[in-house]
Amino acid sequence: MAKERQIIEVPEYLTVRELATLISASPIEVMKQLIGNGIMAGINQQIDYDTAAIVIDGMGYEARPVMTSQAAVEEQEDLPAWKRIYANEDPRSLQPRPPVVTILGHVDHGKTSLLDVIRKANVAGGEAGGITQHIGAYQVVHNGRKITFLDTPGHSAFTAMRARGAQGADIAVLVVAADDGVMPTTREAYNHARAAHVPIVVALNKIDKRNANPDRVKQELSDLGLVPDDWGGTTLVVPVSAREKIGIDDLLEAILLTADETDIRANPKGKVTGTVIEARVEKARGVLATLLVQNGTLKTGDIVVVGTTEGRIRAMFDETGRTVREASPSTPVQVMGLAGMPAAGDVFMVAPSEKEARAIVAERVAANRPTDREAPRITLEDFFKRVQEGEAKELLMILKVDVQGSLDPIVNSLNELKAGVIAPRILHAETGNISENDVNLAVSTGAILIGFNVDADGAARRLAEANGVEIRTYDVIYMLLEDIEKALKGMLEPVYEDRVIGVADVRRIFKIPRVGKIAGCYVRDGEIRRNAKVRVRRGREVLADGLTVGSLKRETEDVREVRAGFECGIAVEGFEDFQPGDQIEFLVRERVS
Repeated sequence: MAKERQIIEVPEYLTVRELATLISASPIEVMKQLIGNGIMAGINQQIDYDTAAIVIDGMGYEARPVMTSQAAVEEQEDLPAWKRIYANEDPRSLQPRPPVVTILGHVDHGKTSLLDVIRKANVAGGEAGGITQHIGAYQVVHNGRKITFLDTPGHSAFTAMRARGAQGADIAVLVVAADDGVMPTTREAYNHARAAHVPIVVALNKIDKRNANPDRVKQELSDLGLVPDDWGGTTLVVPVSAREKIGIDDLLEAILLTADETDIRANPKGKVTGTVIEARVEKARGVLATLLVQNGTLKTGDIVVVGTTEGRIRAMFDETGRTVREASPSTPVQVMGLAGMPAAGDVFMVAPSEKEARAIVAERVAANRPTDREAPRITLEDFFKRVQEGEAKELLMILKVDVQGSLDPIVNSLNELKAGVIAPRILHAETGNISENDVNLAVSTGAILIGFNVDADGAARRLAEANGVEIRTYDVIYMLLEDIEKALKGMLEPVYEDRVIGVADVRRIFKIPRVGKIAGCYVRDGEIRRNAKVRVRRGREVLADGLTVGSLKRETEDVREVRAGFECGIAVEGFEDFQPGDQIEFLVRERVS
């Protein structure tokens, strides 16, 4: 059992000197810890809670924020749905449950191989001839204690679940190759786990290779903020080899030690809730969903509500395909009986009756809420207002830039920005275009995506639009910094632009008594609307701009809109000088940032 560390209560902001006094250490020692983590700070300079927590952690203590009763309420509101249920449970009813573990890391560092070795070793050591089928999660037993592994390695799946209101993992295992070291994807995975406040165990894989250099990798991990325990830090770094099956038991022991420190509990007799790991449809058996129970005990015959679907559980299976009648906390099971396909990361609950289950689903469909809880969304313009209302305490950002030479200056400049006690906090900073992973991290944390000389791919933009995530891109550094500073001070105004939604070509002119001239037009592109503004062009010359539509007719009927490929008659208020060949552009004003 690991020795319990002393808890230090830390305010939101304090000076380096105050931090040294708080932990009875020399200010010089504190400044050395800061420098080791890439932070230059003078003895009287203020640092925030997160920075202080890194120092305190590195010096063998555990940080905890000084919390008012109001802050405690707000913190509980920020918890995922299933953690809020734990908070509402009677502490006397809570019992230890197996830790749920996810595997993160670089694509070639052996995440899947490590999972395979752990699974096969468990099957070989347990029931002979047991065939493990893929259900997205499975349990292993080490020294008589169970550990649940999510068989969906990668931080994209991990963060996608968090983006939907769930946090399936209690512990993250960060796999780093001993011959390759910390890669950009490793840093990204670390940032995703840190944003989720999930404890990290490092599996130093491929130690059997001739060019393995564990000390170099440990130094890179220390630079990242993961100081190994044998270097005086608090991060358990376990040398392993998936190929040679070395160190597997040590890794499982490290996971259990971390679980003991985290105090992972649930109420087996409480309200039944959990997370969807994955789902698929089979012709013979219908919808098959893998559910991870996180509180209560799920039983065959229970009526489950998940997302916008529901159903009575007809059968449950474990990872070996055996039928089970109930599943306790931290147990993954594959279930039959749902009426529709849930999404990975949806939170499920057990309803007391089918009538109530259908009512819950109907309410969710009507409100267009596919998940139990949505992460808070903020725009840069609304940030200061939300601070004043107590809904936001810091400006969370994800930064993507074109080259490394731009990254460091922008990060340093952003870290220097401050407005009173409000400061920006960079969750993740990396080179490359904005991806779906970045958007998922923004969804799960309520961060704003900032890009410099980069673009977002189509899939990322669609995901951002669907989830209300703001993406802001810049090509001038001072404009980026200026907007962030204005947002911190509440001075940033939204920007609006006119967008062309349709273009009509003028083909004939009609003069109607008491009405005036009507342009007979063919809608060449898009869609034209009566409530839009219009711009009249003749070649490259703009004849009129910002005018309103007097009338819009199809044959003899007044219409609200006309789509491409159809003919119509258009009258523009304040303009009649049409000629065949003119173009009428229809515009709507939209907010662009």
